[in-house]
Amino acid sequence: MPSTPFILAAIGYGLAALAYLGLSGLIVASWRQRPQGRLLVLATGLSALWGTLSMLTASGWLPPRLGLMAEVARNGAWLALLLYILHLRLPQGASMPAPLRLIAVVGGALVLGLLLISAAPTIVPLQAMQVRWLGHMGLVLLAVMGLVLVEQVYRSSRPEDRWAIKFLCLGLGGLFVYDFYLYANAALFGAIDLRVWAARGYAAALITPLIAVSAARNPQWSAPVGLSRSMAFHTASLLAAGVYLLLMASAGYYLRLFGGEWGDVVQTVFVFAAAMLLVLLMFSGTLRARLRVFLSKHFFSYRYDYREEWLKFTRTLTEGRPGEQLCERAVEALAKLLESPGGALWMRESPGSYQRASHWNWADIQGAEPADSEFVQWLTRTQWVMDLDEMQTRRDLYGELNAPVWLQQTADAWLVVPLLLHDELLGFVVLKHSLGKISFNWEVSDLLKVAARQAAAHLAQMRASNELIVARQFESFNRTTTFVIHDLKNLVAQLSLLLANAEKHKDNPEFQADMLDTVDNAVTRMNKVLRQLRRDGNPTRNHPVSLTDILNDAVASKQAFKLRPTLIVPPVELRVSAEPERLTRAIGHLLQNALEATPPNGSVTLHAFEEAGQAIIEITDTGSGMDDDFIRTRLFQPFDSTKGAGMGIGAYECRETLRALDGNIEVSSTPGQGTRFRLNLPLDNDSKGDAA
Repeated sequence: MPSTPFILAAIGYGLAALAYLGLSGLIVASWRQRPQGRLLVLATGLSALWGTLSMLTASGWLPPRLGLMAEVARNGAWLALLLYILHLRLPQGASMPAPLRLIAVVGGALVLGLLLISAAPTIVPLQAMQVRWLGHMGLVLLAVMGLVLVEQVYRSSRPEDRWAIKFLCLGLGGLFVYDFYLYANAALFGAIDLRVWAARGYAAALITPLIAVSAARNPQWSAPVGLSRSMAFHTASLLAAGVYLLLMASAGYYLRLFGGEWGDVVQTVFVFAAAMLLVLLMFSGTLRARLRVFLSKHFFSYRYDYREEWLKFTRTLTEGRPGEQLCERAVEALAKLLESPGGALWMRESPGSYQRASHWNWADIQGAEPADSEFVQWLTRTQWVMDLDEMQTRRDLYGELNAPVWLQQTADAWLVVPLLLHDELLGFVVLKHSLGKISFNWEVSDLLKVAARQAAAHLAQMRASNELIVARQFESFNRTTTFVIHDLKNLVAQLSLLLANAEKHKDNPEFQADMLDTVDNAVTRMNKVLRQLRRDGNPTRNHPVSLTDILNDAVASKQAFKLRPTLIVPPVELRVSAEPERLTRAIGHLLQNALEATPPNGSVTLHAFEEAGQAIIEITDTGSGMDDDFIRTRLFQPFDSTKGAGMGIGAYECRETLRALDGNIEVSSTPGQGTRFRLNLPLDNDSKGDAA
């Protein structure tokens, strides 16, 4: 009577047989005569047969040989279905790519060979141990081929089509991974792990819903797919790794067989060392680069998959924050196109020469090149990518041109790529020799030229952005300086007026008192200007201020004028949120303009009051006035003045100050009759409430 593990195994394989039998019935009922349906029915039907025979084997009613034959046929059917799916998705009239044809031929031969080996006692005169080992190794190789095809089907599908194919890939991938583990372990240790074998029926049964979902979502299996370079690279890598593991497993098996008492130890050490070597090879940048070059040369008419290369180039060039390390990323992006391990960038930092601006994995390269050198002129004129190796062997292509001395002394320098923008040489990149030993030809040259122009555009944009930032900083500084000069001009005008009247009124005590007040006010104003310059452009915070104090300071600053303005303040103190010095200066500008435009027998009134929750400031004069066209087109235009010594920024600064405080300014004027400026500012209600 079978033991418990074999009973559990029989139940599992029986469930798998029923699951695949039911799936076969559903496919027959829905797909009828479609070719892909027939292949899928063949694969599921053979899987059901394999489950049935394995169940009978676990029950002790059949020898294992029949189950092995059914398993080989099942795997062959799944491989055929995957190959058919890939063939169905190729463009019409296109032949199967060489790697897939190789898998089809080797897979077919392997299936036939395993079928013969499974019948070895009657056909092939081999010992039982040799038959078992060859069978295990063959099934491992079939599992590797299955994984390769599953990976190709999924990787080469468009992202929008993967929702339909992913369940088939997941299911068959799990099936082949399970088989790989089972038979690789058996090949290494000479016997199948019964616990893993007993659980395989349950695992196979769990896969059937995934296959059913993919079958329902793919009635035609015709989503377009093609063999990309990435697909070929991963396929070749998986096949090479699988063959390597098979060879190492074979060597380990013979070491164990002929190693005597230490055979197990020697086998374990050898397998571990082989696995470590495989990992090192997979992480070798040089090996990967040379594999890509080999595949591009022998399986494709063009070396590059331009879509993939451009996506990688753009992603490398634009990753990270804008402007940060763009020079280094530009070098890296160009280097990766050729599997180059490093490079450096030269840019025109001054009118006279090109200096090294950045590098990627090449810190020891140095040098500077004059902007008028023959080397730079040649790059600008020809717009060629310079091959330094070719320069030594094909002098006819370069004439009398020689590479710069600092470049000749750099041992690993290979290519010089000019960065051109509108026929201007923005800079150039020097690249190291390729890890993949890529030969420089017209295709490489064209790709580098296009990529270099893209990189040059990004670098030019970065340079323009930096220049714009600097220009804005200077603009801010110049604007502040302009306002300061305007204030100084007003102070000079007041002191000049004071000196003009000093000779006539110097003995008048009232004049002397006014003179002292004016000088004191001028000193105070100049100290404020100095404090403003020391702030280095840092903004100051607004805070509640008394409008009465602001107006008094503005009037006091105009003591030098013969005509004195009249100040009318409200009985209740009004408070606004502002920067006191800036608001005082703005009102003072308008007040001075009114005093200068009004004759000595005229009047200037400064009036403040509250209206509709706003603080209103009115400056009224009986001066010369302005017409509507001047008010509309010139009054608030900076650097436009009707005064010979004026700068034309007083009214402009006043308007900008009020706008910054959420206020406004209105002007009404009549030529020959006078002008009224009406300034509106929001009251600081919170401060007013606290004061109450």
